[in-house]
Amino acid sequence: MDGETTPAEVRDLLESANEDVRVVDIRSPAAFRRDGIDGSVNVPFPRLTAEVERFADADQIVTVCPHGKSSVRAARLIASAEAVDATVESMAGGLEAWRRTEEGKANEGPDAPF
Repeated sequence: MDGETTPAEVRDLLESANEDVRVVDIRSPAAFRRDGIDGSVNVPFPRLTAEVERFADADQIVTVCPHGKSSVRAARLIASAEAVDATVESMAGGLEAWRRTEEGKANEGPDAPF
């Protein structure tokens, strides 16, 4: 594992539309459908080992979970796979931090209420 990245950095990666970046949400499919990050893929943690080769062509992989704890384990698991030769990071603070970042973004700029 190569460390952690911030939600703002993940947003920038997704906005760059770089096809070599994968954001992997390790929650259950039901949780992912409720509020997954646009542009991310869902691979629940229990299936990660079986599906890790899906990411063999990625240059960068970011794992995501609710609070940023399980995604560290997922990033370590992916980084240890022989098929993967990518930078592998966990998103610090998980989806909880993502939501705070996105809420802060909505309160910026010319449409901000104050």
